[in-house]
Amino acid sequence: MSAKVWLVGAGPGDPELLTLKAVRALNEADVVLIDDLVNEAVLEHCPQARIIAVGKRGGCRSTPQAFIHRLMLRYARQGKCVVRLKGGDPCIFGRGGEEAQWLRGHGVDVELVNGITAGLAGATQCDISLTLRGVARGVTLVTAHTQDDSELNWHALAQSGTTLVIYMGVAKLGDIRRQLLAGGLAADTPVAMIENASLPQQRECRSDLTAMQEDAHEFQLKSPAILVIGAVAACATDEMQAAALWKRGVGTQEIEQSA
Repeated sequence: MSAKVWLVGAGPGDPELLTLKAVRALNEADVVLIDDLVNEAVLEHCPQARIIAVGKRGGCRSTPQAFIHRLMLRYARQGKCVVRLKGGDPCIFGRGGEEAQWLRGHGVDVELVNGITAGLAGATQCDISLTLRGVARGVTLVTAHTQDDSELNWHALAQSGTTLVIYMGVAKLGDIRRQLLAGGLAADTPVAMIENASLPQQRECRSDLTAMQEDAHEFQLKSPAILVIGAVAACATDEMQAAALWKRGVGTQEIEQSA
């Protein structure tokens, strides 16, 4: 049998956010290598598969990436249907690209299956639209944690005019605030800090760029969490839409008609 591995995004936690394609891959799986942040409820779609935990969490003991590579290669070469199940989307800070490249370099066919990323799902659960006409012209996804500890171009991010969605930033709130303020982002820029995106225990803390570190401490914000920084984090979607329409000179009657 030809060797093949599915790199599947399980979404941010809510099992109902799985795609149909992800469910099909799990139904066919003989072996599933599962990350820590995957909700175990999704495993009901692969009752016949062998489940191997290969979690990787910041600040915790993690499975070496080289070992994960070898596991996928071994089972694929045995002709088994292998699913590497990742939280969120495999290609949004999930190492999906590097795993696909490594496997293909060893003669293994790879299929990537998208999942809903935490930044999108968490914001939506808080009624935040990451893009909004007249308010935010785009969205930028970044991670505050880099493999080589290199710095992001915070000045460019501050001047981008887009909503910033920052992953793995809880431990670096002070640095993020300092860098964005130095880059010219307004001190009163709204911030939403969202913990456990899409899960029943999801929590959110609304703040602004100046106060976010202190507010997060008082809120006892913990990982996994994402930060949404920008005007859209100020209030719920319907309120932001009304504000955007009003800013463009649309009257109350037209606003009601557009709702």
